[in-house]
This record gives sequence, C-alpha cells and structure tokens, in this order.
Amino acid sequence: MGARGRRFFRTQFAEKRLPTLGEINAAAPDTPVLILHLYDRALLNAAALRAVGYTKDTPDPPGGAIQRDASGNPTGLLIASPAASILYSTLARSPKLPFDYQLNSTRHFMRDLNRLGVTSVIDAGGGFQTYPDDYAVIQQLHDDGQMTMRIAYNLFTQKAGEEKEDFRRWTARAKYHQGDDNFRLNGAGEMLVFTAADFEDFRMLRPDMPANMEGDLEGVIRILAQNRWPWRLHATYDETITRALDVFKTVNRDIPLDGIHWFFDHAETISERSIDRVAALGEGIAFQHRMAYQGEYFIERYGARGRGHPAVQAGARGRGEDLGRNRRDPRCLL
Repeated sequence: MGARGRRFFRTQFAEKRLPTLGEINAAAPDTPVLILHLYDRALLNAAALRAVGYTKDTPDPPGGAIQRDASGNPTGLLIASPAASILYSTLARSPKLPFDYQLNSTRHFMRDLNRLGVTSVIDAGGGFQTYPDDYAVIQQLHDDGQMTMRIAYNLFTQKAGEEKEDFRRWTARAKYHQGDDNFRLNGAGEMLVFTAADFEDFRMLRPDMPANMEGDLEGVIRILAQNRWPWRLHATYDETITRALDVFKTVNRDIPLDGIHWFFDHAETISERSIDRVAALGEGIAFQHRMAYQGEYFIERYGARGRGHPAVQAGARGRGEDLGRNRRDPRCLL
C-alpha cells in the first residue's frame, strides 16, 4: 500500500469530519491510500481498491460490509459491522514490500520511536501476523545487530477453531523467554481464542460472547498453565472479563497459577468487583488512552462513568500505549 493513515479522530480536523472518498481520490489518484479510522471503518481510494482486489464480485466478509454504489461496485468505504476483521484482512491483502525494503522501513520505524524516547516495546501480536513467518524481518535485524529497540513478543492465534493446536505447537517448539534481552518471546496473546475476543467499536452494541467461550478458553489456558507461559487477553467489557476470570479460577484449582503472569488488555468497563478478583489472583490490567479518540462514542452509548479508566480510579499505577491504533508519541498517553 502506498500510504496508510491511522491514529486520528474526526474532531482533530478543522472541518470536524472525516475526509470524503472524493477528496482522497482527488489528492491521490494513482497512489494506493488506506485510511483506518479507529476500529470502525476504513477509507480506500480507487488505487487501493485495485491493489487489494476488491471488485463488484467481492462478497462482504463475515462481520463486515463493503459499501457499494448503485451498480454494486465498491465505493472504498469498509465498515466493521460489528467486528474489525474486515479491516485487518484488507491490510493483509495489500501488496508487500520486497524483503530488503521491509528491513529498511522497520529500521526507520524503530529510529522514529527512538526519537520519541521509546527504547523498549511489547508486541502483543495481531491479525494476520503468523509466527514464525511474519517475524522473519525483525529476526534478521536482530541477527545482524541492527535492533535499536528491545522487543518482547507475544504469540497471537490466527484461525478460529484451531487455537488449541496453535498453542500446543508453539509451546512444544518454543520456550517462554527464548531469545535475549533485545528480542524475546514474552508469552501468549492478546488473542487466545476467538470466542473470548470482544471488539472495541463503541459505535456498536456490546457483543455477547458465545456459550462455548468458557470451554474454548479453558482448553488454551490449561495448555499455557501446564507450560508456565504468561498470557494477555484482549477484553473490553466487564461481561467478558467476568467469564474469563471464572475460567482462570477453574484452572487455578487444578494447576496453580502462582508465578505465571497474566493480564487483561483494555478493560474499559471493568467493575470494581472484577478489579478485586484480578488483584486476588495477583495479576493485572493493561490499559491505554483510546478513550481520547473514542470517548465521545462511548459516552453516547453508555453515558459518563466517572472520570478516567476504572483501573485508574481504583489506584492502578501502570498503563500502556497501542502503537498500532493510537498516536505513537508516548507524551499523548502521559
């Protein structure tokens, strides 16, 4: 993709709106451009539609919608309806740079973070980031001594229904903390099982996780606990967190989790009771400042729930930044 844009909100612009597809096509008629807005939509110009291969015959993927004109041709607007998988899958369809270009661009990205004072990051995995194939670039930079950041990475399952197989294979072939201080395996997550992954588009109704969530999640947690692998779990809503905590409690009775670090990512609506349950098990919550971008949408749907993240109100001291979705300047978080 020639240009990608993210980490913005409509009210940041003087017009207080997103750019139109007409404006994007006029500004970049030939260069593929994809603009990702939060987790709810993406705007592609005509060149980008050609690059990813979306045509009149392309079906809408599950959980997403391709807006079409009166003739059925894609306009360039993709809607997460309700999940963001259409956004991730579209990014995955974009043309890949040659390997040496990927090495060079990754070095530039690391140096840009260095410029902002960032020297260490944790890679929480991501959709369509397959281990170990999609880690070849950073592995090469590490082997060549060209890392300017310390990176700890988590393994993120990629295909619904095959999560247990993924983690069985990875725990058999890889060891927790393998690597060195500059590049190290950090555990599992943030996707452990697809049935436990609630989305974070506050313009949509909160999703209800399916009845088989607990059984799917327990199978993976048992594999991780048996191999003493830490994990992180994406969970936006307290309803999801409560059910996940029940699973952790069940596994803890058979395989003590003492000494295995785990935490929830995001947790915007976590309750005081769930915070206490997390604390009782000795683990934590990682949260970010995405309410700076989605807070208006959250309040429209759920109303104001106090000032700030529930974990901050409860006295938490740690927090984090999602470089892939928000501004990468850590001063925005602080």
